[in-house]
Amino acid sequence: MKKAGLVLLWAILGIAFHAGSGFSYEINDKFSIGGVVAGIYQYQSISDEPGYESEGRGILIFEPEVSFTPTENDEFFVKLGFGAGNGLNEEGRSPFVLAPWAGNVQDDYKDINGRNRDYLLTAWYKHTFQFSQDHTLGISGGIIDATDYLDENAFANDEYTQFMNEALVNGPNSFLPSYDIGGAVEWQIGSFSVKGVAMAMGSNGEKGELDEPYNFYGIQFGYTLDFGLGEGNYRLLLDTHSSGFSNVTGTKMEPMTCTLISFDQQLGEILGAWLRFGWQLEDEVGLVCKDLYSGGLNIAGDLWGRSDDNIGIGYAHLRSGNLDLDHTDVFEVYGRFALNNIFAITGDIQYMKDSTKEGDSPNGWIFGLRATAEF
Repeated sequence: MKKAGLVLLWAILGIAFHAGSGFSYEINDKFSIGGVVAGIYQYQSISDEPGYESEGRGILIFEPEVSFTPTENDEFFVKLGFGAGNGLNEEGRSPFVLAPWAGNVQDDYKDINGRNRDYLLTAWYKHTFQFSQDHTLGISGGIIDATDYLDENAFANDEYTQFMNEALVNGPNSFLPSYDIGGAVEWQIGSFSVKGVAMAMGSNGEKGELDEPYNFYGIQFGYTLDFGLGEGNYRLLLDTHSSGFSNVTGTKMEPMTCTLISFDQQLGEILGAWLRFGWQLEDEVGLVCKDLYSGGLNIAGDLWGRSDDNIGIGYAHLRSGNLDLDHTDVFEVYGRFALNNIFAITGDIQYMKDSTKEGDSPNGWIFGLRATAEF
């Protein structure tokens, strides 16, 4: 599997160097296809954690999507997912509490949320009410992904084009669910926005008798402004879950509630900055990470004459709630090189350290290479 993943990754790289930028994905004005193909290879160099090896592993991912818009205000959307390899996300491969790759892997496409459903990630219908040019209301329903609506960030939100570690893609302590039955509301009036999501999840991801369904509810308030240096987005997210997660002793199920802020601000043509802070409000649930403090910079490729390139620098500090972990630190820097309008290659370096209350505190470097084709 490791060799096959490497062959597939380099095959993508070879195609990228020879492909043009004229790939057409619009069938007509109502029907289009798109998606992403990604090859990811990560090598971890581990310290202070016996039983774990310094090794490298690869992943190949294909997520096609289809959109049908019979009218300007209606859309049907379907997204599928296929993968080969679990990379360093495979259980027992990495000693860290956070995944070095925030995206899906091979196992994520099977028996999704305990629903006995494979490969189908999302399938929803959306209708948009257009009250005026800057006043709209969108209502969606079906199989949805909460991260499509909540906790966005211009510089730290896409594992295929930005950071790779899960601490820098979304707030991991907010537990935003994906790929299950639900509905979403998006209200936009001028610079203000309100988004709400409700989902019925088939599984909480725990094992044995603790594996239970639960409900998720989230609401986000947003404001967009431009004070001369560029656009900025400021968001406040509140979410909660039903009693679907075990407490510290594993004797009963408890709800979880989180407050999170997510800011991104352009600072001229070259520089952008972002922040994401989140706080879990519960104490009894067995929380791996209770509080999150993260932020970073984005450096646009205009600095060296390539507007489609960029460099990202990010840091996250996560504090544990009530388990053996005391806190986690993540530092990541990446450089993305766009080959054309479709293909890009990213070099990535992460440093991670889990500081435990007792015993060893694993730390190490993770070096990554990512090749993506977005169409």
